[in-house]
Amino acid sequence: MLTCEICGEELVLEEDMRTHLLLSHMENEMSCPLCSLSGVSYDELSFHLSTAHPENHNGTQDPDCGGPAHSPRSSAGTNSDRSDSCEPEAARSRSSRDGCSTAGGGTPHRTSRLPTATTMVHPQQSSGLIPPSTGTTPVSGGSSPGGTAPITCSALTGRSPRTRQESLRHCGDDDADEDAAEQGKIKQKRLSSPRKENLFPCPMCALVCSDCFVLQEHVELHLQEQNSAEGAAPGASSSAMASPSSHSLSGGKRYECPMCSVVCGDSFSLQEHVELHLDYGAAANCAESPGSDLRLARRLQQEEDQRRREQEAKREVEEFKKLQKQFGLDGGGGYRRQMERTMESAVARGRMAPADFHNKRAEMMESLSSGLDDGRTRTQGLLGALYEYYQREPRDCVHVWLSAETDHYCSSEGDKGWGCGYRNFQMLLSSLHTIETFAQRLPERAVPSIPRVQSMIEGAWKEGLDPQGASHFGRRLQGTRAWIGATEIYALLTSLGISARITDFHRPTGPGDTHLRLFEWVKQYFSQSSRSTRLPPRVIQTAQPPLYLQHQGHSRSIVGVEQKKNGSLCLLILDPGCSPADARKLLSGDGVTAAARRIRKFPGNLKHKQYQVVAVEGILSPEEKQICIQNSRTLQADRIP
Repeated sequence: MLTCEICGEELVLEEDMRTHLLLSHMENEMSCPLCSLSGVSYDELSFHLSTAHPENHNGTQDPDCGGPAHSPRSSAGTNSDRSDSCEPEAARSRSSRDGCSTAGGGTPHRTSRLPTATTMVHPQQSSGLIPPSTGTTPVSGGSSPGGTAPITCSALTGRSPRTRQESLRHCGDDDADEDAAEQGKIKQKRLSSPRKENLFPCPMCALVCSDCFVLQEHVELHLQEQNSAEGAAPGASSSAMASPSSHSLSGGKRYECPMCSVVCGDSFSLQEHVELHLDYGAAANCAESPGSDLRLARRLQQEEDQRRREQEAKREVEEFKKLQKQFGLDGGGGYRRQMERTMESAVARGRMAPADFHNKRAEMMESLSSGLDDGRTRTQGLLGALYEYYQREPRDCVHVWLSAETDHYCSSEGDKGWGCGYRNFQMLLSSLHTIETFAQRLPERAVPSIPRVQSMIEGAWKEGLDPQGASHFGRRLQGTRAWIGATEIYALLTSLGISARITDFHRPTGPGDTHLRLFEWVKQYFSQSSRSTRLPPRVIQTAQPPLYLQHQGHSRSIVGVEQKKNGSLCLLILDPGCSPADARKLLSGDGVTAAARRIRKFPGNLKHKQYQVVAVEGILSPEEKQICIQNSRTLQADRIP
């Protein structure tokens, strides 16, 4: 029978004993026989014995055989005493390998010999994987390179290995059995409970401690050992970055690191230490710089995009407000409110007496209530004066065509800056009243005021004319200073039962960005009623209504056209911006030449990019009016060219 020296289990075969040692003791955790350490592996126990119990590990040589001395402690249940003779080397090797010994014909018996340096050496230790013990410094714990669990040594916790060994020498077999049972319970308890303590590796060796204070004392011993070996003075590089407790031993001036708790012995070591801090931080920043730079760039780009969108939105709002103010859609009041502000300003500046202010305000209110224009800005008889002028002054004109009689209406204080479209409609309506065909269709012979014209356009929208234009103005013109154009004039004429047509000259057709096709079209419009087989007279006043001429920002009325001897054409245009005094100069004999020169417009005078012309063609039947209303949902103009 073979008996295990560690646990006392009896086995028959040597192969079973090897398997038992491998499975139960080599691969599982073991306990130290000299202290309370338990629950460790074979490698950890070997390293622990070599470092914590060097005097027992090395042992003493037997004077008789030269082998290591046996431990005085004997195992319970031993039936044979210690042999005084020297065992052969092979038997000793086999005994250390198998953990058992034989005596007297191979009868196995339990030995009391403890594992020594010979029996506890692991194959990895010979290859240098397990750090050897220095034999001078007891440590608080350690681990082999292949292990992870720390070894807790009782040498630094108040229990000396020598004291433990002496207590074992004076202890009997009963005490040994009690200790073995107690250690077994401790081992079972440690194996059953998980380890929660933190591990603190030594920066100078492979030792791992479970207590930071024990690690600190261990490192101090390392430093003291190096100082004693090298004979270095305090402040040397080996102890330059010691802990505060080590400086209390060595003395000297203390230099604390401003970035951590390290205390250096001299300023140069502190400088090198701080530079390491900075280099590490720079390296970390460099390692993270690509990602951080990319995030920073993206954030800056997002902020720039957001700022640009906000600026664009703000600029759009400002431009929209300017357009609303320009076109009278800012809610600043209409004709009546502007007239009152103008008169109030005149009174404040002393140009109008308060009595005159109240009289004019009363007249304005009366005109607005009647819906008719007060006639203060109207000038009559201009076309007759032009006919007589061209009869007297032949000059170089070959032919002159004039429209039907038309009154001139200019802007007043109530519509200055925005009422040109309404004033041109008043001119056109005054001419239609003189033509019998259209006068029968119009409800009244008087010319309406600007607020009344606004109401008439709103009525045309209600009938279904030009829904897009109505949506543009919010279906409201009264009480505003909104500009109107060719489409509103077309809708108003169609609502009155008058056939009209819009012609769009959308780009220049002559040299120097002139509109020669526009001049030719106007000549054809006025000359179509005077065609005959014989040569027409030089000056002809036709029955054609004037033409409504619209361009960006302004509108005027075309009342005639001249044809020179060289074939060039000249338009005769009445402008609502012309004052009544300037318009009346056509009626006087002295200033008619200068006044006629003002209304002449040659191709070089019309340089806008686009022009629109509204021409009256005839009377609409109720069926034709409904067709025009249906077609006005998508209003189209004749494009030339």
